[in-house]
Amino acid sequence: MRHIKIVFWGLLALLSILWLAAEPSVFQPESFMALRDPMIQYSGVIAMGVMSVAMILALRPRWPERWFGGLDKMYRLHKWLGITALVVSVAHWLWSQGPKWAVGWGLLERRARGERPVAENPVEAFFLSLRGSAEGLGEWAFYAAVLLIALALIRYFPYRLFYKTHRLLAVAYLVLVFHTVVLFEFRDWTSPIGMAMALLLAAGAYAAAIVLFRRVGAGRKVQGTITSLHYYPGVRALETEIEVPQGWPGHKPGQFAFATSDSSEGAHPYTIASGWNGGDRKITFVTKELGDHTNKLRQKLRVGQRVEIEGPYGCFDFDNGQPRQIWIGGGIGITPFIAGMKHIALERQAKRDQSLPAIDLFHTTADYDEKAIAKLKADAEAANIRLHVLVDARDGRLTGDRIRAAVPEWRSASIWFCGPAGFGEALRRDFAAQGLPVNERFHQELFSMR
Repeated sequence: MRHIKIVFWGLLALLSILWLAAEPSVFQPESFMALRDPMIQYSGVIAMGVMSVAMILALRPRWPERWFGGLDKMYRLHKWLGITALVVSVAHWLWSQGPKWAVGWGLLERRARGERPVAENPVEAFFLSLRGSAEGLGEWAFYAAVLLIALALIRYFPYRLFYKTHRLLAVAYLVLVFHTVVLFEFRDWTSPIGMAMALLLAAGAYAAAIVLFRRVGAGRKVQGTITSLHYYPGVRALETEIEVPQGWPGHKPGQFAFATSDSSEGAHPYTIASGWNGGDRKITFVTKELGDHTNKLRQKLRVGQRVEIEGPYGCFDFDNGQPRQIWIGGGIGITPFIAGMKHIALERQAKRDQSLPAIDLFHTTADYDEKAIAKLKADAEAANIRLHVLVDARDGRLTGDRIRAAVPEWRSASIWFCGPAGFGEALRRDFAAQGLPVNERFHQELFSMR
């Protein structure tokens, strides 16, 4: 989380400083109306800057993933940038339209403007000839972008529709690029803010084209075949085993992949619930019935069906060098830890003399399935991991105090959490209050891709 905060606030600060360096007169406005044009420019710079970075992150680039701490963190930044673009775009629109309304209502006096000087630069003259089109198209693109971003933030908006409508943001963005290029203060293109905006707009336009041509992650996609399906009714979860060809690069425990079983539904992210064996070349997903798509998977999937897999992604891989680890899986958040146990079991077989971390795994769940828990216990035994299963109705809530009582060496441990976000944040605050350096040792999967 620290790195995404650095990028988020750093981007806003950098764009603000560069713009103020180019437009220092904003500090001495002659009147409120004289402030209108600079604020339109500033809000436009911020809105298009953050939207451009959000478009770049939509490509799921691999090169910054380790620094950010995983694609899940990058998607959290993508969401923050989208919300910021929404808020600042509304402010941009209000600065453009609000003073006009105030003049019409008699609250402000219209600012006297002389004739616009004739542009000697042919490029500037060309841009001036496009101002009307840029303003009109930009306004409609603004309305479309606001609607599409708002729909993306509504969690109850069906994923299959979100998958289709969210791509339209790339079209709105390209129109807004045209709007920005034409209406950006022409003299500022040669300044640092102009160069920064040119770079961001060019990169964002490239990303938008990749999105529109459906080439996101194209080099990381393979076709797999479903080899087995097993349903656990007690926890309403489906285990799907998929055989993948030579194109799959392998994965680390705790990573995830995007799977597409229905092109109309689009790709869904699932944590991989299996270790990697290059000789067997199979991966397993465990999906819980939590919505429209997952509720229907049991009826829609079949053995022998082809599935497109993209990945692997994520840095929730239990690799931070601590000799003591505490794993906490809430509900379906147990999935990455299943993969972790299978990986450790393979490591113990292959390298019997290797020293591995001592691990306690806490699995807290509202649902209970005897067969699923039996498999979990078998995996824990094979990996020599101490398993603690807590059923909410029987055992009550898992708290920091209960974890510390069960693991006296908790001060030397790293904690890996996957489950409900609020639960994870509560545990993080609890351990921070007890003196654990949570920035370095509390790892939380932010498994929310919208």
